[in-house]
Amino acid sequence: MNEHDAITALGALAQESRLQVYRRLMQAGPSGISAGDLAEQVGVSRSSLSFHVAQLERAGLVRARRQHRNIFYSVEIDAMRQLLTFLTQDCCNGNPDICGDLATTAAFCGTIPETGQ
Repeated sequence: MNEHDAITALGALAQESRLQVYRRLMQAGPSGISAGDLAEQVGVSRSSLSFHVAQLERAGLVRARRQHRNIFYSVEIDAMRQLLTFLTQDCCNGNPDICGDLATTAAFCGTIPETGQ
């Protein structure tokens, strides 16, 4: 990830509804959630949801997939892993112990606990 990509991702998340959408999608995991259910859970209209998800998609943080007549949204976990790694890669000027487990958490973001993948 480069600086431009990080700024785009952070900018996409820097809005209340989009942050709520992203956090809800993180809770849903890789299988995602239908557009209708997501809009209801976040408390926005479907048209508003579409606008916000488009911003997250442009930033590479979310993807949409069509399943029959439904749209499902899910997070791009690797994109968040890359963002967190970018933000923490130079943690504490070579003294990662100062940062605690922040860098470790970033490195393992999105891994499946049982398999480490």
